[in-house]
Amino acid sequence: MKSVSLVGDGWKNRVTEFASSEVFDRLFKEGMALVEEAAAYLDGPGRQQSRQLDREKALVYAAESMEVTTRLMQSASWLVVQRAVREGDMTSDEAGEDKFRLSAPGELRQLTAVEHLPEMLQDLVVRSRALYERVWRLDETLFAVEETPTENPVGNQLQRLQDIAESGAFDPLAIWRNVK
Repeated sequence: MKSVSLVGDGWKNRVTEFASSEVFDRLFKEGMALVEEAAAYLDGPGRQQSRQLDREKALVYAAESMEVTTRLMQSASWLVVQRAVREGDMTSDEAGEDKFRLSAPGELRQLTAVEHLPEMLQDLVVRSRALYERVWRLDETLFAVEETPTENPVGNQLQRLQDIAESGAFDPLAIWRNVK
C-alpha cells in the first residue's frame, strides 16, 4: 500500500458524503450479509464438504476459505470505519490513516484450482473478490490525493487578455463608435 499524505479538504467531504449516502447503506448491508453467509457456510456445510475431499483438494479448500475470510474481514473492517465516520465516532482524518486503508488487490490467480471444490465455495471466492475490489476502488476514489494545478500558459494568456479587455484598454467596438 502506498503511503500518501492527503492534501486539501476535498477528500474529507467525499468521505463524509459517501458514508451518509444510500449507496453506502446498500454496500454495507451487502458486505455484512456476505460475511454472515460465508461464516455460516464455512462453519457448517463447508466444513462437512471439505472433509469429503481428497488431501490435495482439501488443502486448496483450506487456502481458498482463508483468502475468502481475509478479503471479507478487510472489506467489513473498511465498511465499519466508514460507518464510524458517518456516526461521528471517527473523523475523516482518522479514516484516512494507512491502517484503515485497503491494499490493492493482488494478482488474482485463475479459478482453475478451485473448479473441483464445492460450488458454494467457488461462488464465495468470486463474490468476495468482487466485493473487495469494489471497496478498494471506493477507498482509492474517496481518499484520492488532490493534485495542485500546474501553471497553464494558455490559461495565463487568456486571463491576461480578459484583464486587458475588462480594463478598457482594448475595446474592439471602438472602431464602430468612431465611424458615426
